[in-house]
Amino acid sequence: MVNFDFTEEQLMIKEAARDFAEKELSKGAAERDEKEIFPHEQIKRMAGLGFMGMMVPPEHGGAGLDTISYVLALEEISRADASAGVIMSVNNSLVCWGLEKFGTDSQKEKYLRPLASGEFLGAFCLSEPEAGSDAVNQRTTAVRSGDFYVINGTKNFITNGANADILIVMATTERGKGSHGVSAFIVEKSFPGVVVSRKEHKLGIRSSDTAQITFEECHVPSCNRIGEEGLGFRFAMMTLDGGRIGIAAQAIGIARAALDASLKYVRERKAFDKLLYEFQAIQFKLADMHTNIEAASLLALNAGLKKDRGERFTKDAAMAKLFASKVAVDCALEAIQIHGGYGYLKDFPVERYLRDAKITEIYEGTSEIQRLVIAREVLDQD
Repeated sequence: MVNFDFTEEQLMIKEAARDFAEKELSKGAAERDEKEIFPHEQIKRMAGLGFMGMMVPPEHGGAGLDTISYVLALEEISRADASAGVIMSVNNSLVCWGLEKFGTDSQKEKYLRPLASGEFLGAFCLSEPEAGSDAVNQRTTAVRSGDFYVINGTKNFITNGANADILIVMATTERGKGSHGVSAFIVEKSFPGVVVSRKEHKLGIRSSDTAQITFEECHVPSCNRIGEEGLGFRFAMMTLDGGRIGIAAQAIGIARAALDASLKYVRERKAFDKLLYEFQAIQFKLADMHTNIEAASLLALNAGLKKDRGERFTKDAAMAKLFASKVAVDCALEAIQIHGGYGYLKDFPVERYLRDAKITEIYEGTSEIQRLVIAREVLDQD
């Protein structure tokens, strides 16, 4: 039986994240969302607390913590501000982890250390105008030219894209080889030919930036290739497995925030001379919200535990993301229903929770893709 009696260190990390989230991150979250303000100062403070490189070993500038600690911390951060949560998730799961797993010693020293410490911010560039769920179909190309690769193409929906210092870029190095023709590169945003061509204006997670990035004859040193040529697709899929645990944690944090807001509201609001929590219909909604959140949390923790043990966790991460993202949307919808007309107003935070929740069913693999991953893993079982 899986035992989730958290260690003293894990509980300490959770408490530190909650304390920071409540005292510093929650302040101004609504205004940052409304005005699409990137949380620069808050991310710096998170880096100072070790939250931007949580699973990176100390010798590479990170906190050296396990995935369980990461899940617990990310839930608390996202409970206060889901935008800060996805910034943290991308830097940890999609950027730092891949460099730690596949990077050379020199790449780790030059790039991983400042990414883990928060000196740099990272972004993960996989999606394209015609290669979202179809990640094999990379139109971005990287052509070898002496000691460089020349990269040309466009990447869409890049979280942290406008504010990142380091980009992890997937590009086709050999046409006609499908997934085996894709390679991964470390691209400094300051390299000539890297252009932030558009900042997206979104339904939710509005204070995190999402950008389109164009590469125009961008020369990247060959020493910045991650692993051998043709590793890129496998690198991306393995990295996304871990990323999906992070998005599950983000979704759980949003769902918990929706429940918190609902509990507060039903204890204060009256109807027909009774407090709302006295109505059985309301009690049933709260019971379902709480039950589903706890189930989602167990799925995320189980995936994190398997990752920490070095076991295969592809299916577990997909299940956690699939279920947690649905729970986040459902809980936010129920929170709005509980608030009635007030839930539809920006005076209350639950409308923001719904807007933030929806993207968790889309990025880092849509819910439909998660079902395909789960089905494939189930069918492959003996």
